[in-house]
Amino acid sequence: MIEKIVLASKSLVRKKILEENGIKCIIEPSNIDEDLIKESLLKEKATPKLISKNLAELKANKISQKKNADLVLGADSIINLNEEVISKPSNRDEALAILQKLNGQKHQLISSVCISKNGSMIWNYTDIAILTMKQMSDEELKSYLAKIKDKELYSYNVYQIEGEGRSLFSKIEGNENTIMGLPIKQIKEYLNNL
Repeated sequence: MIEKIVLASKSLVRKKILEENGIKCIIEPSNIDEDLIKESLLKEKATPKLISKNLAELKANKISQKKNADLVLGADSIINLNEEVISKPSNRDEALAILQKLNGQKHQLISSVCISKNGSMIWNYTDIAILTMKQMSDEELKSYLAKIKDKELYSYNVYQIEGEGRSLFSKIEGNENTIMGLPIKQIKEYLNNL
């Protein structure tokens, strides 16, 4: 199995998942303009799943062009509420508005991963988890947000399933690593076969 990979992401949760599974990684964020790309793809009527896949691929390919022989892992997670893409909040008011929108609703968390080498994708995988949020009052939502640090809030959508975020849901269907942004089982299977 490949024991080292370049992670085209600044997500410490993704890094931790890789390392817990015996895969050392070097972090090199791609710093692509995700919002601009999402906007462009939405204008072309791309599905949330395709947007997630494309973003993961763009991140991996960008870093892979600089790191020729290395394997580069790009990843992206998107919340899909009835075919509406919910992006990460940029402030606490947006975070509250997102939680209000998801309140009492079932939605998809789509996580895509892509491995690139020499600037091109060599493998990709997309997994979907389904989460049903409890019906909560605005006071409960504000109380939840008060417990979340800014860095976490703006980095990982509006909930961290590995922490306080679990309390928001009445039902979670799917792989927890997918919800945290990295379907590790499939990544390991691919790397084991190399």
